[in-house]
Amino acid sequence: MDEPVKKRVDESWKEQAEREKQTVGSAPTPPGQPAPAGPARPAPGAEELPQAQFDLFLSGLAMETLIALGDMPHPATRRQAANLPQAKYLIDLIGILEEKTKGNLSTEEDQLLKDTLYQLRMRYLSKSGGVVPA
Repeated sequence: MDEPVKKRVDESWKEQAEREKQTVGSAPTPPGQPAPAGPARPAPGAEELPQAQFDLFLSGLAMETLIALGDMPHPATRRQAANLPQAKYLIDLIGILEEKTKGNLSTEEDQLLKDTLYQLRMRYLSKSGGVVPA
């Protein structure tokens, strides 16, 4: 009458996975076949990158601003040219960073942020003739 349901378990995938492990790196994958996944490798040059730090991030934004102010040559063109709207945008961006990180920075980071922002604002004012666009 009611016979128990017999379950069939396909374990052939284990054998296939083992074969794929053994062949990884030994032969190219045939066209139309997915490449077997190998161990994750770091991107070339990834070992050379410094650890992400707030002061390095801020100095990068400050460098971009100095380039936009025309105080430093652009790394690609090697030319100094002022782009005051870009400089203002970057200074405003750092200002937003100051607002959003208030109370979450170390004393040194907070002081670095305030000093950097003040210096960039003063440079902008001297370049723009003391006019702050709306």
